[in-house]
Amino acid sequence: MNRTSLLLGRTATVATVLLLVACAAAPLSDDRSAQPAAGGATTTLRSVALAPTLEERILALDPENITADDVRDVLSKAPAPRMVLIHGGVFPVHLAMTSFGQFLVGMGYPEERVRVPGTSGDWSHNPYLPSDRLAGLIAWSYEKEGLRPMIVGHSQGGIQVVKVLNDLAGTYAPAVQVWNPLTGGAEPRTTIVDPLTGRERPVVGVPVSFASAVGAGGPSFIFPNNWDVIGRLRDIPDTAVQFNGYFIGIDWFVFNVGVGGDRFKSTGNAFVRNVELPAGYLHVSVPVTGHLPNNPAFKAFIDAYRPTTDKPDESKMPGSYSDNIYYAADNWHAIKKHWALELQRLVRARRASVASSG
Repeated sequence: MNRTSLLLGRTATVATVLLLVACAAAPLSDDRSAQPAAGGATTTLRSVALAPTLEERILALDPENITADDVRDVLSKAPAPRMVLIHGGVFPVHLAMTSFGQFLVGMGYPEERVRVPGTSGDWSHNPYLPSDRLAGLIAWSYEKEGLRPMIVGHSQGGIQVVKVLNDLAGTYAPAVQVWNPLTGGAEPRTTIVDPLTGRERPVVGVPVSFASAVGAGGPSFIFPNNWDVIGRLRDIPDTAVQFNGYFIGIDWFVFNVGVGGDRFKSTGNAFVRNVELPAGYLHVSVPVTGHLPNNPAFKAFIDAYRPTTDKPDESKMPGSYSDNIYYAADNWHAIKKHWALELQRLVRARRASVASSG
């Protein structure tokens, strides 16, 4: 079957999925009974004990050109930023984001930093959770781990990514409570101790190191939980250091054809990329990538991939549309880039702390 025929065949599948939107789950309840936990800059920095030789290797990395050897021999020997995956809103599309989480682990990302903390092992978050809860989780993770988290969303999960960025920017409320995933509740505080500076700071203003969204928009705006992002879905605040917005060439689910004029844009200093995926990709299964690391040809392509301003030649990509390799490779490049940058930031802060104390 050629790619044109495959695309036409998938159109019917997309139409069927649209009928399932009404079956989405209801928002979860919000528990705000937890007490604050102790912590601080000295505790966090000291807890991340890296050998001097590993620190040197981390500082020597070129974040834009992280190789498979760099991941295996350097990055995997150190902590990684908390990964916050948010799946789409139609059952069982959460399995697609589970696959993406497995892709990350297969490429060398630590599984403990991908699975949802405080749960029985979930791979991703429900898009109907209050977005400020995820914002509070991001702040909690940064305070405890010293690395600014990353957040990746699919479909309604992509909308939720932008909502979380706005929560962190103070768009909806001037203060956001810290959310402790280990107790399953909000802590009675709206500030954290910055783990690198030792200074108290509000949750509002804490950025993520990288964020991405694919398939965000369309009829999902009929749900009240998405109304507060109407008119600002494509506006990315400074609470993302880098944001990648992915558009499928033809995506009937969100009434979209390519990137076009419906582009994500920075409202300040965030670095924003708009990426058009091949028209043959299917909205509901774009994150299905868990099989890629097990195929030597696929993994070699992903390891060698470097983003450009030009649309890549699809004929030079291995596999078929259903492998979603371009989406996987582009996300992975940004993820390992910011993994390296966050570790470099942490190492420099540790060294500055030692120098100032002694």
